[in-house]
Amino acid sequence: MASLIRFLLLISVLSPFVMAENPALLTIDRIYQSDDFNGRSFAGRWLENSEGSAFTMVEAGGIVRVDAESGEKSVMVSQRELTPGGASPLTIQSYTLSDDHNLVLIYTNSKRVWRSNTRGDYWVLDRTSGQLKKLGGDAPPSTLMFAKFSPSNRHVAYVRDGDIYLEDCRNHKITRLTTAENEFVINGTTDWVYEEELGLRDAFRFSPDGKTIAYWQLNTEGVPQFPLINNLDSLYPEVRYFAYPKVGQTNPSCRVGVVDCETGVSTMIGIPGNPREHYLPKMEFVPQGAFGTGDQQPRLLIQQLNRLQNTNRVFLADFPSKTVSEVFVERDDAWIDVNDELIWLKNGKQFTWMSDRTGWRHLYLASLDTGEIQAVTRGDFDVIQLLEVDDENQLAYFIASPESATERYLYRIHLDGSGLERVTPVSGPSVPGTHAYDVSPDGRLAIHTRSSADQPPVVNVIRLADHFPLRRLEDNQKLKQTFDELDYTSTEFFRVTVEDGVELDGWCIKPPKMKEGQKYPLLVYVYGEPAGSTVVNRWGGKSYLWHLMMAQRGYVVMSFDNRGTKAPRGCEFRKSIYKKIGILPPADQAAAVRAVLKERPYLDANRVGIWGWSGGGSSSLHAVFKHPDLYKMAIAIAPVPNQRYYDTIYQERYMSLPHLNVEGFYQGSPIHFAKDLKGSLLLVHGTDDDNCHVATTEMLVDELVAHDKQFDLMIYPGRTHSIRERTNTTRHLRRMMTNYVLENL
Repeated sequence: MASLIRFLLLISVLSPFVMAENPALLTIDRIYQSDDFNGRSFAGRWLENSEGSAFTMVEAGGIVRVDAESGEKSVMVSQRELTPGGASPLTIQSYTLSDDHNLVLIYTNSKRVWRSNTRGDYWVLDRTSGQLKKLGGDAPPSTLMFAKFSPSNRHVAYVRDGDIYLEDCRNHKITRLTTAENEFVINGTTDWVYEEELGLRDAFRFSPDGKTIAYWQLNTEGVPQFPLINNLDSLYPEVRYFAYPKVGQTNPSCRVGVVDCETGVSTMIGIPGNPREHYLPKMEFVPQGAFGTGDQQPRLLIQQLNRLQNTNRVFLADFPSKTVSEVFVERDDAWIDVNDELIWLKNGKQFTWMSDRTGWRHLYLASLDTGEIQAVTRGDFDVIQLLEVDDENQLAYFIASPESATERYLYRIHLDGSGLERVTPVSGPSVPGTHAYDVSPDGRLAIHTRSSADQPPVVNVIRLADHFPLRRLEDNQKLKQTFDELDYTSTEFFRVTVEDGVELDGWCIKPPKMKEGQKYPLLVYVYGEPAGSTVVNRWGGKSYLWHLMMAQRGYVVMSFDNRGTKAPRGCEFRKSIYKKIGILPPADQAAAVRAVLKERPYLDANRVGIWGWSGGGSSSLHAVFKHPDLYKMAIAIAPVPNQRYYDTIYQERYMSLPHLNVEGFYQGSPIHFAKDLKGSLLLVHGTDDDNCHVATTEMLVDELVAHDKQFDLMIYPGRTHSIRERTNTTRHLRRMMTNYVLENL
């Protein structure tokens, strides 16, 4: 009888899933199968070296030029011009214009390499002659990477099978510039760990005069190999090995080389230190003329991190003299975040530099001559992102949010540190939220994208000086109309006080039409680690809609940014997690939950659940293991149950080396607390996850079984860390998650 009652109750709860015709209700199929909530982004890119501000877009299979202010369009490349003889038109996945706009480099037929589709085919269109030519000679399809024009536009360089090639755009003569010594050496691109944790994929740069190319060279010999097993696509399993350095293990060796484009002779830069115990995350050419108008000697600015990633040495490499000198050193008690915000001033002597040295992330100007670093921004706020330097007017534009860590606004300041002002308007119905900007090459205009938790993105062209909107580019009106028909409550942003008087940011989505005196279950969404944050006032797409759907089912959904998340609240907040991943965050999360249970009488303390992905999966395990009387249910997707099994660059950055933080690695790994599980646990993992390996989940399964703990497990064969490959995967996963919450919370 009890089973029948439970079945009938479950049917009554699930009944809204079949009511897709009701525009006020969300269902799994509406979110993940229909076009109801498909938003539109703006895919234009500013056109360099253009008379007037203009951008280009892919339209009708070709490329059009659009005047940013008037919207007037003209065809630059037609689909007909991109149709090889006797074949179908090329599908433009990306494109690059030469400086004079006469040549167009088309990227198509791409294939995925780990996270991104960085391997494909490249074609060059000569707009003056109409000639369309595929690059690479006899290279197999989808094997070229990171093709780019030389400064003279005469050549294109690209990577093929771990080596750099140069192809003449006129006669298409191909010259191989590097030759890997063996299967472990990679030139011009990187291995798994550099790509994943340093964001370095395109690993070569032309010198300003185009005569040389500087490149990263990785050597993975000696790095332990990890297998990925494919059981789906052949009679017998296919095993693929790749270099994956786990915490404390041997790292790849990394060097920087410079190859002469005419002779093919490479010179390796002699940077001090063991190349296996240091990282080279950034490298670029110094602008020509930085050392005088007659000086054309190419030089490189190279950043080197030590293995602990708390010291960044900035070197100036001069070749062919092969001298390397230290410009300055950046140090931190915890770790240093390497960034892509280095912008050269026109004098070639100074460049922008981001640093946490005062306890807040601020903008500085660094001198190439003296190594002196001069502060531009000051105060108790973080510069979230440097966008642009207007050299002519001596202004810097950046994103910050001094008053609220959950929002993002545009600011500007004079390079001498005076005249700080907010550019984003301070009032208006659509101001609170997240504002993003793409500034035009001449610094006059910007493409402005704004959104908030309950408002889809709207894109305008604005005049940067006074933020005046000139033209609407995308309003997502159809999405907004569909969304406005839903039965929902607006997302509430709030702060909650935990131990030591620390306030954490959070958001809350309540069920519509809540009844007074009724208790509602609480579902918490968590990430909790330094690589990101969850509490930002911006449109969250289909993941947000899933949370909204759960609110329609009667759940209060919340999320908290614990100490250590990537929130713009200063170093004390962001870096307090050092050596404490898996220790401080779960304590903060649990304290936040206990506080809201006390403050909000409509929450049911006996029905609290949590879910998360990747680092959030690990956080969910910590929650349900370490606080079993608080959390009754957890869904952990692609977690890392034991930190010792994750990669060197990420885990050592935040936790130090294992022999230097023995207790931290133990206390921070949820597998050691599996014996304390009391509630319901769903583990989800993809077998082709190259990032957080399914093997670590198997170890957790073994530990749970050893302690006779019951749990649920879903393995997705052939799926990666994103668990989205192959047919119907996302819908299946989200339906399973939904049913698990309904049944167990």
